[in-house]
Amino acid sequence: MGKTAIIYGSTTGNTESIANQIKTELSDSSVDILSIADTSIDEMKGYDNLILGTSTWGLGDLQDDWEGPCDELSQLGKQKVALFGLGDCMSYPDTFVDGMGQLYEAVKQSEAEVIGFTSSTAYDFDASVAQVEDEFVGLVIDEDNESDKTTGRISEWVESIKPLLS
Repeated sequence: MGKTAIIYGSTTGNTESIANQIKTELSDSSVDILSIADTSIDEMKGYDNLILGTSTWGLGDLQDDWEGPCDELSQLGKQKVALFGLGDCMSYPDTFVDGMGQLYEAVKQSEAEVIGFTSSTAYDFDASVAQVEDEFVGLVIDEDNESDKTTGRISEWVESIKPLLS
């Protein structure tokens, strides 16, 4: 696996916790975990692989720390990028994991290759900008309503992206 960073934005600590679980599942001690609040686009460009994570707030808002850096994601090079997002499908079924969808739209403007799409059929929600046809653009976690499924979802997703990381 090439040089990899997991970069997250976290307000309450849930997204940071998921980032750490992903690192553990990757079983690679050389993977860096970074807060987007302390990471520049130039630092991101120094990695072969990026795993970007965010939560969704309110009615589809991106986590605050991603607000400025999200606009710079179009400057990424030919890295592989996987996304993970946290959302609440019961309280916000119309904007479920929209934050991850916003990261995806920004990364799509770059030369990066997005990997790690997952099926959306196992979730009960009404709408999401993170959904393309019947797939989410990354790993979806709902700690508010389905925390019992988190470990399995992380494990399955990491196994699916491991062979793709350069």
